[in-house]
Amino acid sequence: MVEAGAWWTVPAAPAMLLGFAVLAVTADAALDARDAGRPVTFSAAVRPFLAVPRALLSPPRRLPAPDRLLWRAGVVTVPVAAVLSTLVVPFGDHVVADLSVGVVWFNAMEVLTWAGLWLAGWGPDAAFSLVGGYRFLAQGLAYELPLMFALISTATGARSLRVADIAGAQHGLWYAVWMPFAFVVYLAGVLAFSFLGPFAYPAGRDVADGVLGETSGADRLLLQAGRWLWLASGAAMAVPLFLGGGAGPGLPAWAWSLVKTLLVLGLLVYVLRRLPVIRADRYLELAWVVLIPLAVLQALVPALVDL
Repeated sequence: MVEAGAWWTVPAAPAMLLGFAVLAVTADAALDARDAGRPVTFSAAVRPFLAVPRALLSPPRRLPAPDRLLWRAGVVTVPVAAVLSTLVVPFGDHVVADLSVGVVWFNAMEVLTWAGLWLAGWGPDAAFSLVGGYRFLAQGLAYELPLMFALISTATGARSLRVADIAGAQHGLWYAVWMPFAFVVYLAGVLAFSFLGPFAYPAGRDVADGVLGETSGADRLLLQAGRWLWLASGAAMAVPLFLGGGAGPGLPAWAWSLVKTLLVLGLLVYVLRRLPVIRADRYLELAWVVLIPLAVLQALVPALVDL
């Protein structure tokens, strides 16, 4: 039974999300040091955080004719949407908001990131950032429909859009086992809306970091934080959707949720460093020709089982 609305869950959810994001950044920095042949030390793991004070103190970049309102709105939207997405993610037996349409809420917050990154690319009134914004829209056209069908598969299996119902409906047989394609598509979608690893095309070096190129100081820090917050949020949401939530032997529900989230997050951090960046046009072709038909077939499996 999931308990919703406890006052302490309101500050606990974003604090936990931030903790997961910090762990992901630390693990990524450690892997980066190992891949570069440097010793994996504590200083190497916390190296990305040493730039935070300098970023907070550095002045914003001045451009000829930016739309500052839209630019700032886009920059803020990305991390805020990531935090809001966790309101419906149960952690153990507790959740901030036990919405009857929790899956829709999570997907809506993810789609809100589309608008945020587009505005972050449009606002500077600069060529490379605009190209980065367009790249994310093209990438979104590729990953969004397969991701939605993956979410629909879990909701169909549980006959509910409530996240706690989906976790409770798995009864020892996780959806990751009998909906493996939906699980893989969901994890790919997490990397895509975090625009990290193979889906870092909107922030590609060939266009001077794209949507990140014209940001500096606190604005750049917010966008970078938004990427890792979304990665952590996606990993946390994978637990109730595909891994049975907090169910498990021997440990309390919150401990199982913690363990499963860390395992999914570790897998995502490992994968994002092992795959090359995919061009949006090639991923779009793959998505519409291969992924969407297979995702539809995957969604039919729980529908036929329920029927």
